[in-house]
Amino acid sequence: MIKLLNRQLDDGGLPIEQQVLMVQHGDIELQNQLLKAYQPFVAKTVSEVCKRYISQTKDDEFSIGLFAFNEAMGSYSADKGSSFLSFARLVIKRKVIDFIRKESNKPVVASLDVYSEEDQMENPAEVKLSKTLYQQETDEWNRREEIAELSIKLQEYKLTFEELTCISPKHADARESAIRIARMICDDEELKSYVLKKKKVPIKKLVPLVDVSKKTLERNRKYILAMFIVLSEDYVYLKDYLKGVGQ
Repeated sequence: MIKLLNRQLDDGGLPIEQQVLMVQHGDIELQNQLLKAYQPFVAKTVSEVCKRYISQTKDDEFSIGLFAFNEAMGSYSADKGSSFLSFARLVIKRKVIDFIRKESNKPVVASLDVYSEEDQMENPAEVKLSKTLYQQETDEWNRREEIAELSIKLQEYKLTFEELTCISPKHADARESAIRIARMICDDEELKSYVLKKKKVPIKKLVPLVDVSKKTLERNRKYILAMFIVLSEDYVYLKDYLKGVGQ
């Protein structure tokens, strides 16, 4: 009876977030339906990363994306402050990017077979260079995509890139301190929930926890907030810039 009711609700147009919650509660039939129904979404997202048409039957990248979509259904939480499809898109991109990077790092092995001039293999060095250039172009495209996504996310917190350019701490140690505070907020569930809900830095809660003054926190609050957004979301490339900083 419950499953029948679920199917009827689904047919009536339940929001995807509610359907995902039902999947998390063990609705395997709905999980399989969503995996099938959202294959075009997965293929489109994967093609955005790979910058080419993606076949749902032939490309390994599509399989990686479908597994990622399934993983997103299991790990999604509305408390993260984004819609399920936005969250799933980031998870798919992250997994496909990781796959592409691993594939690009595989060594090129030269064959020892003898070929005629007509059937001569490509130069391994040229193949490696081509893969490197392709990877660089893909990375650059995806980096621009993440920046565009971050720009939209910043608007939820009433921030803009232009504003951040003006208020970003000018000294490296001040920037590192702000990033350290952003990491601390991400690692503390209470502080993280506060920021996700209120869309602002909990200055009063932070004062006794950090080694900077309240005045400094106030001055750098927008930069701290922006770094929190980058660290708390699945921005694969943007997080690379913060590796080792504030840790």
